[in-house]
Amino acid sequence: MNASYIIMTTIAYFLLIYAISRVVSKKSDNDTFFRGNRQSPWWAVAFGMIGASISGVSFVSVPGMVTAIDMTYMQMCIGFFFGYIVVAFVLLPIYYRLNLTSIYTYLDLRFGKTAYRTGASFFLLSKMLGAAARLYIVCLILQQFVFSAIGIPFWLTATCTVLLIWLYTSRNGIKAIVWTDALQTLCLILALLWICYEVCRLNNFTVTEAINCVANSPNSRWFEWNDWNSPQHFLKQFLSGIFIVIVMTGLDQDMMQKNLTCKNLKDAQKDMCTYGFVFIPLNLLLLALGILLLTLATNKGIDVPARGDDLLPLFCAEGHLGYTVLVLFTIGIIAAAFSSADSALTALTTAFCVDILEVEHRFRNPERTRKITHATLSVLFVAFILLFKAINSSSVIDAIFIMASYTYGPLLGLFTLGMFTNRQPYARITPIICIASPVICYLTDMLTQHFFNYKFGYELLLLNGLLTFSCLYVFSRHDNLKAENSLFLLSPGH
Repeated sequence: MNASYIIMTTIAYFLLIYAISRVVSKKSDNDTFFRGNRQSPWWAVAFGMIGASISGVSFVSVPGMVTAIDMTYMQMCIGFFFGYIVVAFVLLPIYYRLNLTSIYTYLDLRFGKTAYRTGASFFLLSKMLGAAARLYIVCLILQQFVFSAIGIPFWLTATCTVLLIWLYTSRNGIKAIVWTDALQTLCLILALLWICYEVCRLNNFTVTEAINCVANSPNSRWFEWNDWNSPQHFLKQFLSGIFIVIVMTGLDQDMMQKNLTCKNLKDAQKDMCTYGFVFIPLNLLLLALGILLLTLATNKGIDVPARGDDLLPLFCAEGHLGYTVLVLFTIGIIAAAFSSADSALTALTTAFCVDILEVEHRFRNPERTRKITHATLSVLFVAFILLFKAINSSSVIDAIFIMASYTYGPLLGLFTLGMFTNRQPYARITPIICIASPVICYLTDMLTQHFFNYKFGYELLLLNGLLTFSCLYVFSRHDNLKAENSLFLLSPGH
C-alpha cells in the first residue's frame, strides 16, 4: 500500500474544508460561533447532520456488525426514526420558544443553578468521551496503515488530527460547521456509493444480483424475536433506539446546536424529520456493504478479520479494491470523523462557556475567553483519545452506546422531570442522585450477570433515566412557579 496516497488525500481534503470555513462567514463573534446568527438553511443543516451522526465509527464499524449480529442493528435504526420525531415535535418547540443558546439553560430556568450545572457537566463528560471514541478509530486506522510505517507515534497522529479540526472551527464555530459538514456528508456518501460499486464489480454482480445476494445471505436477519436474554431482542433494540436519539440528539448540545441555527422552529423540524428518515437507508446500505464484503472474501479466498471493525479497512486500505477506493475510503473516514468531531468540539466550547463560565455575564472579553476555552478543550480532546486507546477492548460503536447509557441517563431523568411534572428537586441532593444513579445501574448489571446470567444492553439507558427520575421525584417538592417552563405550560393555549 502506498501511504503517500492517504497523506496527500488528507492534506488536500483539509485545505478544501479550511477554505470553505473561511469563505462562509467573514464575521467572527460569539453569536456567530454559538448560534450561526440563526441564518442556516434547514436543508444544509439536515444534510450536514447525516455525516455528523454516521461518523467515522459507523462508516467503519457498521459494515463489520454483520459478522457478529447480522443486520439486527436495523431494529435500532427503526427506533432512531421515531426518536427523531419526538425530538422534532416535543423538544425543539421548547428550545425555540425559550430562545436557548445552550439547551442546558432550560435546566436553569426550570430547576436552578445546581441542576443546570449538573446537567451541563454530564454533557461535557459524555460528549468528550463519545467524540474521542469516534475520532479514535480514524486515528487508529491512519496510524495502522500509514504513520506507523514511517515512524510517527500515535500521540502525534491524534494531536495533528485535532489540530486540523481546531484550525477550521476556531474562528466561526457552528456557522462554518453547518457548511463544512454538508460538504463532508457529500464526500462520505459518494465514497460509500463508489466502494459499493467496486465491491459489486469484483463480485461480478449487477445491482439486482447484489440485492439478491444480501437478501439471501445467512447474515441478512433483521429481527430477533425469540431470545429475550439477547441484547439484540427487537423490543430492547427498538426502544433503546428511540431513547438513544432522544438523549444523544435531543438532549445533546452538539446535535441541537446545529438545529438551533435554523431561522425558525418550522425549518428546524423539517431538517430533523428529513435527516431522521435518510438515516435508515444509509445504515441499511452500510450493512449491505458488509455482507457484500463477506461474499467477496469467500470468492477471493481472503481471511475475514476477527474484529468486525477491521472488515472494511482490510479491503480498502490493503489495496484489495484498488487505489481509487483507497483514496475514497480515506476521504470517507476523514469526512465522517471531522463532521462528528468538529461539531463536538464546538458544542463542548459552547456548553462550557455558556453553562459553566457564563462568559457573557462574568467576563469583560467573552470572545477571548471563548477562544482560550476552545484551545484548551482541544488539548483535552487529544488526552481523551489517548485514554480511549488505552482502555478500549470492544467494538467502538458498542462502547459509545454503552458509555451513553451511563452518562446520558441522568440527563434523561432531569429533563423528563422538568417537562412532565411540576416538581422541584432539592438542590443539594440533585447532583448526588445524578452521580449515584449510574453507579447503581452498573452494580445492578454486574449482579444480574452473576445471579441470573442476564446482561443489560442499551436498555440500561432506560433504567438509568427511570432511576434518576424516580429519585428526583421522591426528593422534591411542588413548585408551580418554576413549573411554568414545563412542557404542558409551554404548549399553545397556556
